[in-house]
Amino acid sequence: MLQVKIERVDTFVVKLVPPEAYLGAHPGEAEGGYFLRPPWRSLYSSRFETVLTRITCSDGSYGWGEGLAPVAPEVLKEIIDRLLAPALLGQDPRRVRPLWTRLGGLMRERGHLVGHQADAMAAVDIALWDLAGKLHGAPVHALLGGAFRDEVPTYVSGLPRPTDAERAALAAEWAGRGVRAVKLHLGNGVKEDLATYDAVAAAHPDLRIAIDAHWAYDLSQALRLGRALDERGAWFLEAPLVPEDLAAHRELAAALATPVAVGEAMRNRYEFRAWLEARAVDLCQPDVGRTGITEAMAIAEVAAAHHVPVAPHHSVGLGVMVAAGVHLAAAIEAMPALEYQPGTMAVADRVLTAPTVGGPVSYALSDTPGLGVEVDLSQIEEHQ
Repeated sequence: MLQVKIERVDTFVVKLVPPEAYLGAHPGEAEGGYFLRPPWRSLYSSRFETVLTRITCSDGSYGWGEGLAPVAPEVLKEIIDRLLAPALLGQDPRRVRPLWTRLGGLMRERGHLVGHQADAMAAVDIALWDLAGKLHGAPVHALLGGAFRDEVPTYVSGLPRPTDAERAALAAEWAGRGVRAVKLHLGNGVKEDLATYDAVAAAHPDLRIAIDAHWAYDLSQALRLGRALDERGAWFLEAPLVPEDLAAHRELAAALATPVAVGEAMRNRYEFRAWLEARAVDLCQPDVGRTGITEAMAIAEVAAAHHVPVAPHHSVGLGVMVAAGVHLAAAIEAMPALEYQPGTMAVADRVLTAPTVGGPVSYALSDTPGLGVEVDLSQIEEHQ
């Protein structure tokens, strides 16, 4: 194989307007700004905002990456352009893990593995894996050691309807399409959350049902909710408490039969290791758009050493991130399901020349070299 070097790193801020049906009634949601969705505390955008990265080599080969940037994607672009790209130029793109170490060291005493710095590194890392796969003529899952499955199972995340009756009806529709599991985005109060759970469970008793509480509860409330979910045989309880409170999660996990799921706020193996050693998590949920593929695989190995499964998180990442998540999920042994966001998938493929292969039940595994997706540059230029 001819020696190739990284010659160019391009970054693109993308902001896609979602379908009208996706927009809710929250102030600012339809006006193109940022807004809150009480009781959730996080800031949201009325658009799908992301950062795409293209790494090009001296022989013309290239790879695409994407970093999770639901708000302020311009921050990630600046980090990539100013800090990461100069360290990549002239490097061998096939040395993905050594380059990850090189990039992590650039800001070691300045939050190098967390926050926006980690999100920017994730975009670059995904692009490097895509590029390495193309150069080796192999899909990313093969470079990761091989796939444990040819079809990556998924669960439907969210039933965005205003009433429990409408949520139950939507759950029944998904079940009719072969969906076997759903996650409810709640945190509206213990009594209210249980009423929603019961309505959905009654609509289709065979569905596995999880709850994402969006960090809404204190420990006493989470214990009440979790014990009630124990009685109902819930699949898992995600983000029940604020993400910085490891001790409370440990107490909660010890008290419940329902698995406690966390991980979307974490970005590296060291954070996950602390939670795993404390037995504060029963299901790890790293997001490849925040961890990159390299670190996500390291997280999966740490979780495996503690006999804890990994169900990769996915929220507002577009087509490149979806593809990265599928390759990652295929290469993890104890992987019950990958998150499938219907709202996100309504726009995710708009940045690709061809849609991802899969749906609400599972994703077919691609054998195309790299990630198996190609970005539509005309769409990128139109929505910057």
